[in-house]
Amino acid sequence: MVTVRQFETMAGEYFAAGKIPGFIHLSIGQEASSVGVCSCLRPDDYVITTHRGHGHMIAKGADLKRMAAELFGKKTGYCKGKGGSMHIADFSIGILGANGVVAGGLPIITGAGLSIKMRKTDQVAVCFFGDGATNRGPVHEAMNMAAIWKLPVLFVVENNQWSSTTPLKDSCSVVDLYKRAAGYNMPGEKVDGNDILSVRKVTAKAVDRARAGEGPTFIENKTYRIKGHFEGDPQKYRTEEEVKSWQDEKDPLNRFSRVLFKKRFLSRKLADQILAEVQSKLNEAVTFAENSPFPEPEDALTDLYIDS
Repeated sequence: MVTVRQFETMAGEYFAAGKIPGFIHLSIGQEASSVGVCSCLRPDDYVITTHRGHGHMIAKGADLKRMAAELFGKKTGYCKGKGGSMHIADFSIGILGANGVVAGGLPIITGAGLSIKMRKTDQVAVCFFGDGATNRGPVHEAMNMAAIWKLPVLFVVENNQWSSTTPLKDSCSVVDLYKRAAGYNMPGEKVDGNDILSVRKVTAKAVDRARAGEGPTFIENKTYRIKGHFEGDPQKYRTEEEVKSWQDEKDPLNRFSRVLFKKRFLSRKLADQILAEVQSKLNEAVTFAENSPFPEPEDALTDLYIDS
């Protein structure tokens, strides 16, 4: 969680400084969801994410240097600088990619789940998506198909309360999105998405079900994004008081730190050491990205088709 938080803080700063092109969407405040879920997965399990996917990538084991290089638009990035923040993928660790299309990942992960069943492996496929995506047609189609065929898929909605600039109460027919699972005859679980231990407990149960051939699960991690919909968002749709209340009272890193301090698993010295180690790795990643070359103009015509 510390790595995700620090990486995104770095990304926000470099974007503001004009060193990262395009748009970036940060998940600061949602770290318990990404890390809690991915900590229950194996390297060969599949994950697909969204435009707000840095945390899922890092939690699944992505290389920080290649991630930073991709954000900076450099040739050494995951997608050779062509994908940017919203389209990073690493098949070697099961990350099927981020998707800039809202709800675009659900049909893909359902296909991955079908491939698992056809190959008779015990892998699991996980799709992260936001509360706004739950109102899109592909969600119904993918979840219905996964339920009919009992595919090993976890549908994880990160309900951060805001669909872009629209509050949940104005965009969804129910405020508890997990209840929609009943319409697909699959288990639905509501979780405090800022409590990593709760996220892990529910995810582990769903993963066990999937590996046992018992079908998909719908998990709603109730969380909150501290930053705007996109970096630079003026956020006129919500109050500073609302953001501050979540930041001060429910921050997932602070909550887990308090648990670890209380159980004496964590000391102030160890906490400082962890922060310093993470910062050192991020400094290396940024240096790597800044020193890497940009793609050549002719590279725009490569990677369009597979080799025959």
